[in-house]
Amino acid sequence: MVTELVTRRTLNRTLLSRQLLLERADMGPEDAVTHLLGLQSQNATSVYPGLWTRLAGFDFAAFGRLLAERRVVRLALMRNTVHLVTAADALRLRPWLQPALDRGLRSSAWAAGIAGVGRDALLAAGREALAEQPLGPPELRALLGARFPTADPASLVNALRTWAPLVQVPPRGVWGVSCGVRYAFADDWLGAPLAADPDPADLVRRYLAAFGPAGPADLQKWSSLTGFKRLLAGLDLRTYTTEDGQVLHDLPDAELTDPDTPVAARFVADFDNLLLSHADRTRILGDVPKSRVISVNGIVSGTILVDGFVGGTWRFERAKGAAAVVVTPFAPLRAPDRDTLEAEGLRLLAAAYEGASGVRGVRFERA
Repeated sequence: MVTELVTRRTLNRTLLSRQLLLERADMGPEDAVTHLLGLQSQNATSVYPGLWTRLAGFDFAAFGRLLAERRVVRLALMRNTVHLVTAADALRLRPWLQPALDRGLRSSAWAAGIAGVGRDALLAAGREALAEQPLGPPELRALLGARFPTADPASLVNALRTWAPLVQVPPRGVWGVSCGVRYAFADDWLGAPLAADPDPADLVRRYLAAFGPAGPADLQKWSSLTGFKRLLAGLDLRTYTTEDGQVLHDLPDAELTDPDTPVAARFVADFDNLLLSHADRTRILGDVPKSRVISVNGIVSGTILVDGFVGGTWRFERAKGAAAVVVTPFAPLRAPDRDTLEAEGLRLLAAAYEGASGVRGVRFERA
């Protein structure tokens, strides 16, 4: 099979374009969440800077209302991590991903704690417990532990979260609101059933639209599902070969982005799927070791992009009512990149902490 050669820099620019990171998109946040197939939301509020950096005129307060209106929801999906997705995608993605979630539970530390507990029995008990109102893990541990006294209560809650599509209801996930986790069944919360037969081919095409070109290993890394080699072979797709010989697939009408496209320095949120959705992350990390931005226990730092590639980390810092953005570059920044990040950081602080008292600023730590 003859395929076109694609360079790492071309993959970088193409990924940034499809992730709405070349320039801010004139797109509503709900449409952006749909296009991106959700945003990882392990940190309940990381989606806010994640969308702010992608969208023109993004409003932190207005997006929180989408959660209250149940137009977007947060639940365990890809990689068994919490994602924020549209209501329609929650009902579509969860049944497709369920086999991977089940497999993860069987190999987890929680499996021993639910030995002898029937899946149907636990789901029925969970439905009964959550029938009247959302509940948090402490309440569920007490109720489920009483129903299954020989099981470990924490394991029961984690099994229920895995076997059942439990959404984390607001105000959890609303910017500026501190609130613990409370669960509800997705179909009850959204007033609609899960998709009976989600189309894997459609979801693969949507992944390619947001993350392509990509190969089977990339899809597996993103979803934790398997079997993509056969699925990709059955679709009408373009193919490319990377500089190290990997074969990648893409939508037949999708364009690659010019590798010489200039890219301004940019903030990327912590836990952003930009860094988590490919087996080969060099298209965004470049030569930066993964360990510099992803810890051994899976904590993903906020990052800065310099010439399109990860060039450091950043974080919010709050102290005594003051807010700051702290930037730690991996190498000394050129003056234009530093100036851009300072201006972007001040805009981010203004959007995130509008009306807050205290000095706001951008601080650069030593490279």
